[in-house]
Amino acid sequence: MKAGRLVSILLLLQTRGRMTAAQLAEELEVSVRTVYRDVEALGAAGVPLYGDAGHAGGYRLLDGYRTRLTGLTAAEAEALFLAGAPGPAAELGLGPVLAAAQLKVRAALPAELRGHADRISGRFHLDTPGWYADGEEVPYLPAVAEAVWNSRALDVVYRRWREPTDVRRRLEPYGLVSKAGRWYVVAGPGPRTFRVDQILELTTVEEEFARPEDFDLAAYWTAYQRDFHDRLYRGEAVVRLAPGVTLPRAVPERTDSRGWTVARVPVESVEHAHGAFLRLGTGIEVLQPPELRERMARTVAELAERYGNATSASGD
Repeated sequence: MKAGRLVSILLLLQTRGRMTAAQLAEELEVSVRTVYRDVEALGAAGVPLYGDAGHAGGYRLLDGYRTRLTGLTAAEAEALFLAGAPGPAAELGLGPVLAAAQLKVRAALPAELRGHADRISGRFHLDTPGWYADGEEVPYLPAVAEAVWNSRALDVVYRRWREPTDVRRRLEPYGLVSKAGRWYVVAGPGPRTFRVDQILELTTVEEEFARPEDFDLAAYWTAYQRDFHDRLYRGEAVVRLAPGVTLPRAVPERTDSRGWTVARVPVESVEHAHGAFLRLGTGIEVLQPPELRERMARTVAELAERYGNATSASGD
């Protein structure tokens, strides 16, 4: 809607400063001509918005002009308070800051939207770690976060999985990522990804590094996850799945007369697939590779022997 787009232009200029019509059009996914019309509408409404010509030109708001949060819709107000995950913010040392920011935003909202925000906070709670997370201590997380913010290099002792396990590294931290309750720091040179809870020692170097201007943390993380899964699932298994049984990343090939589906499934290793497939019980049959099928058969035989005489097990 046009009204929402006008508010978006105001907020973009308020937060980013000078922007060209082309930049605004790309951000809002509209034509440059539409941006021109919107800017004229804002000017007619009395908004002190100016356009400068030339190579370094663009639109800007008069210095000191601020818009209020009256452009928020009910859904946007709800999403704003739902997005404020207190757990990660507290781990970064920003818990009080987040609470103060939400309080100020809430105070600026109209009464109706304030009710929406209160309702979303009272009815939804985000708890990102898994049920069986160990709750590892991450003592150096605030220091890493400060180094990320101030572009300061770090001298760390880091524990990795291969020998030698404890190594010293100089990191140039570009950004932090929270994934399933675990924190990762993306750092140069490289860049590479490190688990923050595996940092054993940390010293902030009094040296400011230059963060690459074209580095996009979200894009890097998406590519990193894709590459991780590609490297992780290098093997493949052929299985038969009972009706109603599904497996992530399984590619069905055909369904037999009993309704069982033959599918190909990428696997990390025989060991990993063995444990994962056992959880499906009688809902799966491994056809290939032979070593995985034999491993499953041995385990099933051992279980059958162990539970074969169930009536006398409790008394012996």
